[in-house]
Amino acid sequence: MLKPLFKQALCLGLLLFGMSSAFAQGALQTPAQFLGYPLGEQFTYHARMVDYVRYLASQNQNKMQVQTYGHTYENRPLLLATISSPANMQRLEEIKANNLKNTGLVNGQPSGGKQPAIVWLSYNIHGNESVSSEAVLQVLFDLLDPNNAQTQKWLENTVVLLDPCVNPDGRERYTQWYNRVRNQKPNASPYAWEHQEPWPGGRPNHYFFDLNRDWAWQTQIESKQRAVVYNQWMPQLHADFHEQAVDNPYYFAPSAKPYHDAITPWQREAQNFIGDYNRKYFDKNNWLYFTRESFDLFYPSYGDTWPTYQGAIAMTYEQGGSGRAGVVIQKADGDSLTLSQRIAHHHAASLATVEAMSDKADQVVKEFRKFYADAQSKPFGQYRSYVFKAKGEEGRLKDLTQYLDRQQIRYGYAKSSGSSKGFNYQTGKTESVKYESGDLVISAFQPKSTLLNVLFEPAARLEDSVTYDITAWSLPYAYGLKGAAFTNRISFTEAKPAAPVTNTPAPATYAYIAPWNGIQDLKFMAALLQAKVRVRYSEVPFEQNNVKYAPGTLIITRTGNEGLGPKFDQLVTRAADSLGIKLASTATGFVTTGSDFGSRSIRYVKAPRVALLTGEGVSPYGFGEIWHYFEQQVGYPVTVLGGDYFANVPLHEFDVLILPTGSYTRILEEKTLNKVKDWVRAGGKLIAMENAVTFLADKPDFAVKKKTTDTTTSKKAPTAEDLKKYGNRERESISEEVQGSVFRINLDNTHPLAFGYGKTYSALVRTSTLPHFMKDAWNVGVVKEEPPVTGFVGSKVQNNLQNGLVLGVQDLGRGQVVYLVDNPLFRGFWQGGKLLFGNAVFLVGQ
Repeated sequence: MLKPLFKQALCLGLLLFGMSSAFAQGALQTPAQFLGYPLGEQFTYHARMVDYVRYLASQNQNKMQVQTYGHTYENRPLLLATISSPANMQRLEEIKANNLKNTGLVNGQPSGGKQPAIVWLSYNIHGNESVSSEAVLQVLFDLLDPNNAQTQKWLENTVVLLDPCVNPDGRERYTQWYNRVRNQKPNASPYAWEHQEPWPGGRPNHYFFDLNRDWAWQTQIESKQRAVVYNQWMPQLHADFHEQAVDNPYYFAPSAKPYHDAITPWQREAQNFIGDYNRKYFDKNNWLYFTRESFDLFYPSYGDTWPTYQGAIAMTYEQGGSGRAGVVIQKADGDSLTLSQRIAHHHAASLATVEAMSDKADQVVKEFRKFYADAQSKPFGQYRSYVFKAKGEEGRLKDLTQYLDRQQIRYGYAKSSGSSKGFNYQTGKTESVKYESGDLVISAFQPKSTLLNVLFEPAARLEDSVTYDITAWSLPYAYGLKGAAFTNRISFTEAKPAAPVTNTPAPATYAYIAPWNGIQDLKFMAALLQAKVRVRYSEVPFEQNNVKYAPGTLIITRTGNEGLGPKFDQLVTRAADSLGIKLASTATGFVTTGSDFGSRSIRYVKAPRVALLTGEGVSPYGFGEIWHYFEQQVGYPVTVLGGDYFANVPLHEFDVLILPTGSYTRILEEKTLNKVKDWVRAGGKLIAMENAVTFLADKPDFAVKKKTTDTTTSKKAPTAEDLKKYGNRERESISEEVQGSVFRINLDNTHPLAFGYGKTYSALVRTSTLPHFMKDAWNVGVVKEEPPVTGFVGSKVQNNLQNGLVLGVQDLGRGQVVYLVDNPLFRGFWQGGKLLFGNAVFLVGQ
């Protein structure tokens, strides 16, 4: 039998904190009074949440500030509320400055009075995990309620920062849908329409990125803007509020293993005492919960790990429900789960966390200060310097240094040339490595050294292979850098702001020449194509004026651009200046070696008309990564086509069609797939990614073929040692998994798909089986008989990842099919793959 919908659980949670008096007083409106309905009765639109937060700030100017720290892609405001005692609020800037001085990020010694603990609570980073933004409204009220003696006492020892909705665009996508389809009386049947959220769901942001995997990478506008404010505060605790499957009880700290070994004993201990405070309230109310399972502290880009690697105590809170639960849903055990119950749980966990930090404030601040003192004098990890080649790698290093600046990780440049023993990222060996004067040097002796070492260490040490996410992310591989990690300190000079690149228009020039080794070069070409500038590239290496140029080098000749008149030189040089690209100019089309600029080997780049398929069956994440790539990274137009009407689209209107990873059984049924093949034969280019490659494999006319998966090691009858144990089922299952491992891909860099790369490419492989090498097609990137460079691979699938195809191109009629088994745009942070994807779109088949 279902319980009443709105009268239970929430009141329990509120009474626990003495809320009866708060409802009685009329000076400050409760959420229910302001919104016009009790919390838990319906979902609140984001604009109304913003209204209430701003209302509370206007009524409590001595205890609360609210700032708009940014806006989403859909222009919704991102808010941060700061709440503390009146005495602390009067010296808020001093508290903030003292905290930064304690980290060493700001010079000087702390001044003034007692330093409170800084607590940051983040809500609703996954849009359809929507209960937390309902709960935060009550949390805000409780912290401000003058009649609540408990919370007012806690605020004397804490500054509480609350982000009421990290992902407004995703939340609003879910809330608008749910409020539109729900029954007048909510239907608890799990089969009801209101519990069947449609594609793409409200979990991701506007570009369908999972913002809880973007804390460290900061590819999304929400993450970038939030990180700026986070770095201005550097809290001692960060809690991230989530939801999980409907039937799961509540989850709170301590976290599950694996813990990264950068996590200090104090941070591990703090996981336990935070759990103690939560257990007190959950036990008192007889609420079910679990700890130490599922949610680990390893992958560095979560809301609990990125802050942890910066000295904070950080954890995830998980309430059962998510996008399926709605206002009420019947669980598998026959009981019901209401929105009111979910609010009560997150409400209790929020206040329990603030209480814990208030009680432990002195120790928390002391340990935080120690974390940063150790970081600067005896940093975590075995490596003391990271050095990366600068000459010829200017584009990649610019991308990296921009990222380091956002993270507040300091760097400089080698004073002199030399060599030392270190881990060579290119060879994967510890050996003597040379470096040159002017190479980029990142020292581990700095405030953010723990984060630095976690992000740059060649291989993260995994204490337990049962983990929640990828097991490899080392940024030198992600950025495609050439360099080494050294156990000794390399002398360097501090970095100074680089002088802006300025190219002088040369009206007498025969052609401008631009490099092709990074995404900034791709942006340059995209800008020229949109400005109607004709661009060419060389298929072969060449030399001119004693300068050697690699295949892919862009050549922008005056011939063919006469129609632009005097604007030609300015269009080219201004585009290059804006991207920091240094152009070469030449007065001749003759080259010393290679092919002259009128040769067939100098190819004209036709501005492609690009189509991207989306809709039911396509991975929202896979689609979003490509959509974001064109609109926000490269700045090139893309036409998004819906799978529901794709069969009727005139494909001759497009030159390139991209299939993100997904399931295409319905979208590309036989008749539609034949239409696509006819379009390719007529000169179109089809780019298939990840599971889209699997869909095409073994179908008529496609060169890619699946491997037969055989995870058995023997044909003999099983012995007693072979018998499986039920209790080990989770651990044994990972023997058949690949958990995001880096492989060194062997490249045919004479093919346009690999232009701008050397003989190898570091790919983040997440599939358990690679296709066979192709016959009568170009196997551009392959794995040979090599283990992964870093990351976990299950023992039963290692053979399936050897001698397999990762990147390939098939000529089909006058067109091409490009197979990308690896996703070079994964989560937007795998910088080294972005030029490769650009090659597939712009260069292959030209």
